[in-house]
Amino acid sequence: MSDLPPALRAAIDRELEGVPRKGLADRARATSEAYRAGKPSAGVIREADDALAYALTRLPATYAACAAVFAEAARMAPAFRPGRVLDVGAGTGGASWAAHATWMGIATATWVDSNPAFLALAARLAAGTPLAAAQAKQADLTIHADWPAADLAVASYVLAELAPNAQATVVQALWAATEGVLALVEPGTPAGYARILAARTGLIAAGARIVAPCPHEAACPLAAPDWCHFSIRLARSRDHRLAKGADVPFEDERFAYLLAARPSVVMDARGPRILAPPRAGKPGIDLKLCGPEGLEQRFVARRDKLAYAAARRLGWGDTLP
Repeated sequence: MSDLPPALRAAIDRELEGVPRKGLADRARATSEAYRAGKPSAGVIREADDALAYALTRLPATYAACAAVFAEAARMAPAFRPGRVLDVGAGTGGASWAAHATWMGIATATWVDSNPAFLALAARLAAGTPLAAAQAKQADLTIHADWPAADLAVASYVLAELAPNAQATVVQALWAATEGVLALVEPGTPAGYARILAARTGLIAAGARIVAPCPHEAACPLAAPDWCHFSIRLARSRDHRLAKGADVPFEDERFAYLLAARPSVVMDARGPRILAPPRAGKPGIDLKLCGPEGLEQRFVARRDKLAYAAARRLGWGDTLP
């Protein structure tokens, strides 16, 4: 189960001191309703308490999804050690926190966001941490002439905020700034997957190598109504539960993602990816896989003891050894 770094959790708790929880819950509910209606954050995150409500209810999920994606990047490219991070649509900085937790050698971070309330809260949350030196740029994401080069560029839960005709332009600009790995993370919905798929097509055409989740650069073999997405379970704090009106101490964040790399990034061989929760029964385990040759249903029999023992340790999103 994923949880926020202690320093980030403590910073959020400091921000919550003296703030009425009911007001935050009302703001969080308005934000959730706007997102479900497809409205961008600019329409609902207007002041400091709006940003705080967002950080309380959405930052943990953003962090968890990005942490899972970066863990896969580190697994697939173990020699990759980013020193510079470009976080576009940074919001409250969740992706940068996840990157720093994954790679301790990060020296510089640049946050780009159009929302001053987000950037101000991100700076307060980072105070006294290695991310305190992050450079914040308030800018329209579709105007990107001064984006700095970075070893790791990331846009998490950002493309959905942009007009469809601007998404490809932003991805191209991110790729131009990427000298190592580009990470895109979107909600794990059919629409989020469609945005990832469109970005994948453009990046492959631009010469990118796909690190994950795809084990190939061929056309995606999935067909509607199926879509490629994954899940991470994250812990909820007491305040998180109160703000969301939830009882259970965890939530499952569904996300879609893409990791693309420059040819200079050395990565391990890509194995077939498990696209759904494995189905275990008495005879064995059924796996839905995406491999170099396309989709595959593989059955691992219980009587094949070594293979079965290995399969039992695998989950949704893992690759076969």
